[in-house]
Amino acid sequence: MKNWTLRFRVTDKHNFDEVKQGQKLIETRAGTIKYQPVEVGDTLTFVCGKDRCVKKISKRFHWPSIDAMLKEVDLKKIMPSVRSVEEMKKAYASYPDYEKKIKEHGLLGFELE
Repeated sequence: MKNWTLRFRVTDKHNFDEVKQGQKLIETRAGTIKYQPVEVGDTLTFVCGKDRCVKKISKRFHWPSIDAMLKEVDLKKIMPSVRSVEEMKKAYASYPDYEKKIKEHGLLGFELE
């Protein structure tokens, strides 16, 4: 088992808070080489500014696209505060280089305990 540190930008503190409060059940990241070794049983330490919380991974997903992800998982488990698929896609597009990274590497999802 390994511990990984995942950082949230301060502008995305609401995402961190959703993880910490147990509302966000699946954390996603572009499936780049950096995150490919993350496995079930590993722990994720989430950091936003000076705030931290730790969650264990109970399930791991790898989807080729946002649309493929949404066929398998309800968007509210990933982004509890969004109201639509379009809003979710805009959120992903707001992260630096995410559209390109998703197109090249897909999305990894980590179900949190």
